[in-house]
Amino acid sequence: MNAKISMDGLWAMIQTLSISNQKWLAGKLQENIREKEEETEYISKEEILAGIKSGLEDLKAGRKRPLDELIKELEDAV
Repeated sequence: MNAKISMDGLWAMIQTLSISNQKWLAGKLQENIREKEEETEYISKEEILAGIKSGLEDLKAGRKRPLDELIKELEDAV
């Protein structure tokens, strides 16, 4: 069964829970958020600037590639 509920409906349902169940749910939500944050990869400012610098140096040196090749590489990475 696929039930759909609005965020307001979900909030109303959560408010009917006992305090202990609300605390349990809050803990589960925080645990889930921590896990997802650990999975997220971050690129530092230094890495971004180094990549831009490298790309500019490639352009100045005449090292280029077709745009469609770049787009395919980006699509494959997702």
